[in-house]
Amino acid sequence: MQQQTQLRHLNMQVQRKLAQCLQLASHYFNRPFPMPTVRYNVRGMKAGVAYLQQNEIRLNPILLLENSTVFIQQVVPHELAHLLVYQLFGRVKPHGEEWKNLMQRVFHLTPEVCHQFDVSSVTKQSYPYQCQCQTHYLSVRRHHNIQSGKAIYFCKKCKVELILQ
Repeated sequence: MQQQTQLRHLNMQVQRKLAQCLQLASHYFNRPFPMPTVRYNVRGMKAGVAYLQQNEIRLNPILLLENSTVFIQQVVPHELAHLLVYQLFGRVKPHGEEWKNLMQRVFHLTPEVCHQFDVSSVTKQSYPYQCQCQTHYLSVRRHHNIQSGKAIYFCKKCKVELILQ
């Protein structure tokens, strides 16, 4: 019950942050933008997902509860920026120049592609894979895809194939 109360309170903060960001964007671009629908049904390690055509943002309620301040300051504008970029420019690279510029110039935020939240409470079994620059923890599905020869995964930073540790 307390978790539901916390989520209701956090939803109000999310809505306030969205309204604040929409006001900044409307002023910057000199046009109105519709308020997106927000749902709290993302699971796993993702903090949020933007559904462009539906003007909808889906958020991870567990990560929101565990990291509320940073989540609202970073993840909510991050996902809203995806929706606004789509409305302004159509389909472009998800974290391309348009998105980066909007994050910096309109929201005055560093355009971070990935969150740095502790995901231990939302992760299931994972397998450590190594590249040149870091350890990646892959899901059971991805691990099995590699082991069965159905897939090869590469690090997005160093572009090196991931190898089971």
